[in-house]
Amino acid sequence: MKKIINAVEDVERELVEGFVKADPQRVEKLAAGNVVVRRQRKQGKVALVSGGGLGHEPAHLGFLGKGMLDAVVAGPIFTSPSPRLILEGIRAVATEAGVLCIVKNYAGDRMNFEIAMDMAREAGIRVEAVVVTDDVALSEDATEAGRRGVAGTLFVHKLAGAKAEAGGTLAEVRAVAEKTIANVRTMGMAIAPCIVPAAGRPGFTLAEDEMEIGTGIHGEPGIRRESLKNANAIAVELLEKILADLDYRDRDAVLLVNGMGATPLMELYIVNNFVQEYLKGKGVRVFHTLVGNYMTCLDMAGFSLTLLRLDDELRELYEAPADTRFFHC
Repeated sequence: MKKIINAVEDVERELVEGFVKADPQRVEKLAAGNVVVRRQRKQGKVALVSGGGLGHEPAHLGFLGKGMLDAVVAGPIFTSPSPRLILEGIRAVATEAGVLCIVKNYAGDRMNFEIAMDMAREAGIRVEAVVVTDDVALSEDATEAGRRGVAGTLFVHKLAGAKAEAGGTLAEVRAVAEKTIANVRTMGMAIAPCIVPAAGRPGFTLAEDEMEIGTGIHGEPGIRRESLKNANAIAVELLEKILADLDYRDRDAVLLVNGMGATPLMELYIVNNFVQEYLKGKGVRVFHTLVGNYMTCLDMAGFSLTLLRLDDELRELYEAPADTRFFHC
């Protein structure tokens, strides 16, 4: 395993500290552990808390700031943070307007956030949560846990964050988050796995002529293995699954072509070149496009496609100002 790190046991701490040192005007780290918060705290507005295991950079640290997240609680790579740390994050940013936790649909994240929220409520903090389930690789009832939360989480941060910044109530901010979740779908793939530093080996192996379809963001294999296709054919396979799950015809949509960590921008723009024309042919109006690394899987080679279906409310919230390290409006 080749990694540009120091000691494996220091990876998470050094990652978080390095991020904070790169953006000290906007964010600060709590003494309690790997919890990072906005330096300018909200007053009288709903605060947003998210997080989970590290390894998805720039998510979620890169989306801390005005118009998006107020606190990010970071666990070990691909591992949920503890309830104690999550509680510290909630406490640090809580206001009288309440706190909304945005949780990706993984068993550990859900359990630990629920425990932390119960403790926060006992301390008198108003707190609610939404669970992101945008991954169409799995059918909604494929597993007991349901669909995973993946790159579409970015849009939940953005739109709920805009509603909170505008002074929405906790119920209103939660409603926007749930509406966003209902209107966003993602499908991913990989041509090479990632290597978790603590493991020192890939989570799965692929031959030179193979690819995984339906990969998640924690290094797990996909739902099936196929012969490697060209970029256009891969994009069609992912888009067919997304468009079959939600009707985007004659609607505006935001497109995210998301790199998984080791995919060159060259390849992502090649994918985007085709996807734009394909969606036009399907009657989908691309309102805005994002291309790059937003929700990665360490050094996995591959990409995911996300479509957010818009209406007037969601479009206005998407265009609202945001000032974070990796997302600006």
